[in-house]
Amino acid sequence: MIRVLIADDQDLVRLGLRTLVESEDDLAVAGEAADGLAAVEMARRERPDVILMDVRMPGIDGIEATRRIVADASLAETRVIVLTTFELDEYVFDALRYGASGFLIKDTKPAELLRAVRLVAEGEALLSPSVTRRVVREFATRPSRAAKPHPQLGTLTEREREIVGLVGEGLSNDEIAERLVVSPATARTHVSRAMIKLSARDRAQLVVFAYQSGLVPL
Repeated sequence: MIRVLIADDQDLVRLGLRTLVESEDDLAVAGEAADGLAAVEMARRERPDVILMDVRMPGIDGIEATRRIVADASLAETRVIVLTTFELDEYVFDALRYGASGFLIKDTKPAELLRAVRLVAEGEALLSPSVTRRVVREFATRPSRAAKPHPQLGTLTEREREIVGLVGEGLSNDEIAERLVVSPATARTHVSRAMIKLSARDRAQLVVFAYQSGLVPL
């Protein structure tokens, strides 16, 4: 059973998400929060598998709430999906940088939202190639976000650096395997090793590291 925490300051949105989650046999609502602080407190108490986190909430916003949740060692298995009104929300890059596993637009179709919850619960990153490139390129290259190579970048082999760059482009393991003419298992192994070396929480964070470290052509 995948336990989902819903964090949104709008009663109607929370009700809609609760109804959607409870309609599925393999999903359950772990709780609801109407502001960022409540989301953090409830996450620590309930330890949900996935959090649907609104960006704009009173108290602390969803970005700060995400940062606190990801930084909490007791919540290492909890994944955060940020909900935003616009694809190019200025906070999206910060959400990914702080450890969100991806983001959804609030008008996402119900079936896609449910698929997203399941994917993230399995450890996948919720980042489509086109949106990933557009959003991260937009914000990672702003003057206030100058490139800053990861301190452990030097521990990667040349092949691992290449793979991280391809992850940054939004390629799946199968697509990386096809690009490099290796088996999907080999591609998956390289991705896993790179994540360990860079202490990446998940694939979404690896994407951010790739852009910050200049491994993806802009």
